[in-house]
Amino acid sequence: MSRRFTAAVVGGGPAGLAAALALGATGAHVVLAAPPHRAAGQAPDNRTAALFAGSIEFLKNLGVWDLIAPHSAPITAIRIIDDTGALLRAPEVTFTAAEIGLDVFGWNVPNNALVAGLTAGASKPDSGVTLQSTRGIAQVEIGSDAATLTSQEGDRFEAQLVAGADGRNSLCRTAAGIATRTWSYPQAAIATSFRHSRPHGSVSTEFHRPAGPFTTVPLPDLSSSLVWVERPEEAQRLAALDEAAFRTAVEIRLQGLLGALGEIAPRAVFPLSGLTAERFGGNRVALVGEAGHVIPPIGAQGLNLGIRDAAALADCMAEALAAGRDPGGSAALDAYSARRRSDVTSRITTIDVLNRSLISDFVPVHLARGMGLVALRTFGPLRRLAIREGLQPSQSLPSLLKPDGAALLAERSQRPPRHSAA
Repeated sequence: MSRRFTAAVVGGGPAGLAAALALGATGAHVVLAAPPHRAAGQAPDNRTAALFAGSIEFLKNLGVWDLIAPHSAPITAIRIIDDTGALLRAPEVTFTAAEIGLDVFGWNVPNNALVAGLTAGASKPDSGVTLQSTRGIAQVEIGSDAATLTSQEGDRFEAQLVAGADGRNSLCRTAAGIATRTWSYPQAAIATSFRHSRPHGSVSTEFHRPAGPFTTVPLPDLSSSLVWVERPEEAQRLAALDEAAFRTAVEIRLQGLLGALGEIAPRAVFPLSGLTAERFGGNRVALVGEAGHVIPPIGAQGLNLGIRDAAALADCMAEALAAGRDPGGSAALDAYSARRRSDVTSRITTIDVLNRSLISDFVPVHLARGMGLVALRTFGPLRRLAIREGLQPSQSLPSLLKPDGAALLAERSQRPPRHSAA
């Protein structure tokens, strides 16, 4: 016998947890079906995510930011350094939050702390979320009035809407018949974190190098996270170095910026690739996070996009519930897909162009990139426009990305709010 819910979320990473909490805030009854975040014996997740102001508002609106903040570090400025070795070196450019009237651009959040905070929020009795631990979903069957999910253990769930947050190889996306476009880059990224002797000053620094960006992002105290993009064979070679040799390699690339390095966390290597779905909703399935879009770890766009997916989907759910419409019907999913298309497409295009401009051997491409940085350094209005657009799209924001967003979402769904700002 299957249990019936308004919505089922498949995938227990940050994007899936965010989607489950956001949908629960509409008054919907939600089941989150996913394996435990860390299985026994699994290596710790040392990755971090730089979350912009809108994403932090989302976490505040869902009442979980106070659980996550103590483990996170503010980002007040972003520095770009041309380390390409080109004859015409672009000027160093620093963007500050104060330029657009903000205290911070956002916060660098460890994945483990983010998942723990979101899980705690979803575990609250008033969250509207039922957490269903499973080794995975084995089958998704799309019906005329509901979708049926079968777990590997044989449990069955019915839901009017399925939020597929099950990654780039999404079973939910396949079940819905949604096609994708994929591409790859001749690059891989090393992700780790380290301690250092000089303060980072809450500044994130990107060294633009011929193989790709070398980016440090502040963590609490004298620590920073690192995403180091290289050619795949070089990334594997560097990751295999002993800690002392790897520490020396990082110090050389940092050019003394953070002083002497101390303890370095375990390193992970992953290839760079891209994916975008032809649409973000259809056949009772809404795609969230990497099920709908994958971009390189440049410009801190990935998880911010996933959180905006969750917030936009919650708005569409709220509007459907208020109007008495099917939240997994074509009208709701067409609205969701349309709301996400511009944001996702613009981010993918911008990051793709920036990344390819670094690895291109074509001199005019480097000249154009350098001229762009000169313009950003020189013209205040252009700088401020670039900063604002980089932080969040210029189109209307979903409710949960705004102050008092929980109340705004409850008003849309015509239900009392389940959460309050924290």
